[in-house]
Amino acid sequence: LPADFKDNLSKVYEAIEESDFLAIDGEFSGISDGPSVSALTNGFDTPEERYQKLKKHSMDFLLFQFGLCTFKYDHTEERYIMKSFNFYIFPKPFNRSSPDVKFVCQSSSIDFLANQGFDFNKVFRNGIPYLNQEEERQLREQYDEKRSQANGAGSLSYISPNATKCPVTIPEDQKKFIEKVVEQIEDLLKNEENESLELEPCTGFQRKLIYQTLSWKYPKGIHVETLESDKKERYIVISKVNEEERKRREQQKQAKEQEELNDAVGFSRVIHAIANSGKLVIGHNMLLDVMHTIHQFYCPLPDDLSEFKEVTSCVFPRLLDTKLMASTQPFKEIINNTSLAELEKRLKEVPFSPPKVESAEGFPSYDTASEQLHEAGYDAYITGLCFISMANFLGSFLSPPKNHVSARSKLIEPFYNKLFLMRVMDIPYLNLEGPDLQPKRDHVLHVTFPKEWKTSDLYQLFSAFGNIQVSWIDDTSAFVSLSQPEQVQIAVNTSRYAESYRIQTYAEYVEKKHEEKQAKRKCTEDSWKEMERKRLKTQCTSYVSQ
Repeated sequence: LPADFKDNLSKVYEAIEESDFLAIDGEFSGISDGPSVSALTNGFDTPEERYQKLKKHSMDFLLFQFGLCTFKYDHTEERYIMKSFNFYIFPKPFNRSSPDVKFVCQSSSIDFLANQGFDFNKVFRNGIPYLNQEEERQLREQYDEKRSQANGAGSLSYISPNATKCPVTIPEDQKKFIEKVVEQIEDLLKNEENESLELEPCTGFQRKLIYQTLSWKYPKGIHVETLESDKKERYIVISKVNEEERKRREQQKQAKEQEELNDAVGFSRVIHAIANSGKLVIGHNMLLDVMHTIHQFYCPLPDDLSEFKEVTSCVFPRLLDTKLMASTQPFKEIINNTSLAELEKRLKEVPFSPPKVESAEGFPSYDTASEQLHEAGYDAYITGLCFISMANFLGSFLSPPKNHVSARSKLIEPFYNKLFLMRVMDIPYLNLEGPDLQPKRDHVLHVTFPKEWKTSDLYQLFSAFGNIQVSWIDDTSAFVSLSQPEQVQIAVNTSRYAESYRIQTYAEYVEKKHEEKQAKRKCTEDSWKEMERKRLKTQCTSYVSQ
């Protein structure tokens, strides 16, 4: 585990605990493993569809840099004190049985980060490891099992306590090897000068035989442990000990194991601290950040959106998305461009006022003029600045007006737990606290057509219908929205006899999709029932034949 992470973890905990709010940002090894970004973020996705697409096409990438900025308001100085942290994250295998994570990279994302001066060595050489909750539970179980197998001699016995009273059955081909080991130990015990003995590296099976033999032959007086050489070879060290020394070594070993366990959980401990703090967590266009954080550090993402919302509210009880905030009244009419860099610039100008923020002593400070964009810590910092400016602007509507609006203010509450949905025309956000908006979409058509068609072909097809908007789904289908809902039926009727393309209303498309989903579910249930029927039939047959 990187030493600077271990040394500074208490500082991270303290910063989270004392803060008024936190801002986060992630950098990933890619965005989409298949569809183009426009297909991944279609203008007429429902929140459920968008979630399913991101879950399927974005989660095999790695979140490998995590930026965290904590903001604490100083009432006497009327300014925020900021502490920023940049974590490079990499799922380094902790031991031979730890997960060996596979992940994918997207060349455009890697190229983009490389051009921004991103230091990949910090990820792959010095990245902080992590485990999700299930992996952590399994690792704890492994340790508990090892501990419960430790017998009176402080060694692993691999056998039940009663079995240690009986001699061990040793295969013929290993007898000479074990006899030689026993001779070496006898010599060690007779020799008053030597306190310990290093055995030659051997196989896992041989080590198991050594442990079993020694726990039976020498229940007291020696301490046995396995170590690993620089060449990654495992060997056994045997030491002469009295009972007190044996207990001390056992405690030492347990403390070391506990430390190793904490090291393996690694960066996940920071996410647990954020979750347990219950503080307001702010991000910019943060749906992917939230999905990756849960997927990497908590649990695999649930199958459906409603379960995802439940998990998210446990991990992040209060979220706020600055891109959504900037796209909503009263900001919507004043702010033209809601991309992070442009938003930060706009919020320094009238009618907004730049926030008063200073770095805490001993923490890095950022200069917005030099734009260190796409370093996660810097982007988190900028996100925090944007939030402060917009929150304070809301204070100008109060009577009397307030210059400072805190992160706990009622004015902020309408923006809680709603995540911005990119490019969706009529559903601005994903609502984490309840059902999502369901617009009618009675002016929208679903069109299927040959692979060769381009956008211009669709414009030509609908040329009689005035202004249209095209949202591609894949190579052979798209949504087309008409300006007049009453034209929809005319368009559907005109396609009745067409051979190369087909048009249906949005409602028909949704209904068909629902039917397909139900049929698929029924098919799965039927196949399970069929398997169960066959299993029972096989059991009955074998019972009768007996």
